[in-house]
Amino acid sequence: MPKVLISDRLSESAVDIFKKNKIETIYNPGLSHEDLLKEINNFDGLAIRSATKVTKEVFKNAKNLKIVGRAGIGTDNIDKIAATKNGVIVMNTPFGNAVTTAEHTIALMMSLVRMIPQADRSTKLGKWEKSKFNGTEINGKYLGLIGCGNIGSIVASRALGLKMKVLAFDPFLIQDKASELGVEKVDLEYLLRNSDIISLHTPLTEETKNIISSEAICIMKKGSRIINCARGGLVDEVACRAALETGHLAGAAFDVFTEEPAKKNILFDAPNFVATPHLGAATIEAQENVAIQIAQQISDYLNTGAVVNALNYPSVSAEEAPILKPYVRLAYLMGSFLGQVTQEGILSVKLELEGKASNLLDVPLMASALVGILEPSSAAVNNISSASIASSRGISLSTIKHERRCDYETLLKITIKHDNGERTITGTLIAGNKPRIINIQGISIESEFPKNALYLRNYDKPGFIGDLGNKLGNNNINIASFHLGRRNVGGEAIALVEIDEKIDEKIIFEIRNLPQVARVNSINFEGK
Repeated sequence: MPKVLISDRLSESAVDIFKKNKIETIYNPGLSHEDLLKEINNFDGLAIRSATKVTKEVFKNAKNLKIVGRAGIGTDNIDKIAATKNGVIVMNTPFGNAVTTAEHTIALMMSLVRMIPQADRSTKLGKWEKSKFNGTEINGKYLGLIGCGNIGSIVASRALGLKMKVLAFDPFLIQDKASELGVEKVDLEYLLRNSDIISLHTPLTEETKNIISSEAICIMKKGSRIINCARGGLVDEVACRAALETGHLAGAAFDVFTEEPAKKNILFDAPNFVATPHLGAATIEAQENVAIQIAQQISDYLNTGAVVNALNYPSVSAEEAPILKPYVRLAYLMGSFLGQVTQEGILSVKLELEGKASNLLDVPLMASALVGILEPSSAAVNNISSASIASSRGISLSTIKHERRCDYETLLKITIKHDNGERTITGTLIAGNKPRIINIQGISIESEFPKNALYLRNYDKPGFIGDLGNKLGNNNINIASFHLGRRNVGGEAIALVEIDEKIDEKIIFEIRNLPQVARVNSINFEGK
């Protein structure tokens, strides 16, 4: 039975979902980092919010961990590079609290332009400073959105309902979608120069860190305002404080800060600054939604292999997962064959799909094939990291889907180019789930993937089988099965010889010296 640890406070609904899916669950919110390091190896899954820090040390200790699920959007507290390296899926719930965060953005905007927090404090002190808190309307004002994804697009719709005009800077926003949302897609400089209020809705990356810098603030029009309900670090807090002091900025409202919990911050006593303690997702509805979603997503992955909202692996639906499973194994075995017989530097890998396979999601198949290919030279490779490892080695990847009938109901072909040429293998599934080799180097040959075997390139000359049999027999090596193929009579041929045990290099050397043998490799699929 799969086992999941919940190390942050989640709704009890999450535990109910896990139990319903027959997953043992340990609920231990507030678990210390030291205890997490000790306990994590006992779990297949980890469900968290923002408090738990899933560091590279955690992944190093988590030999059995398969998935980390974040109930919410931000995953800054998860070392995703270490997760990928260790083959752990990282998921979040990007939609569960989108409405709540968007509504908080609008609430902060209204509080900011009408100075509601300051007026509240003053009134409760009995001052009745009515003339001091002269606000401004948002009707007809320009709202600039930096990021117009799940949350930003909801903010846009609410702002348009308030009769604002919306500008959007987002490299991933296509013009058709901008038109559908009713926003004007612009570049960053235009947005800075023309917005009355700027709201941030983008992840924190190397590219977006301090995207609102001192230089950006100087470009902004005098009297404009900034709202940040996305991530601390998107705005240079020191520069923002200076601009509030000089009056270049009329106000700012932050729900997130560079360091959290933010017990103190340079902005806290700045004029017309509104702060909330990361409340963007803090509603009853949002917390219930993200808890239920992450529990279901983790359950589906552990029970069926379905992947939803993953940050380091393509999505695979619950319906696709069982169909893909035998193909993923076939791709891995084919890749393993190529990896074991290729000593040259690999330049490219091409995956071709025909028949029923042409309708499949290809990325998991390529990932699995790469694991097999790279295993002999990279022991740490896994389905999550294989593509990035291949990329780091300069290996180009391509996939071709042939929507045509073929001799087999379904077919996979992998071609690798290496320093001295190329090598190919073609495989299929028999009875829907039994992997078979059907072609190597363009030569037809049908075989299972044997536990131990010899792969030979030879010349089609009389005496080859006898000489090979004698050599193996003299070394007490038993032949279990013998598969032959050739291009033409007397020409190039291949043999896949299943043997009962592994063979040492001394015998390989003797076989290599047989006159009909061009090359020989020992290959092994035991335990694969």
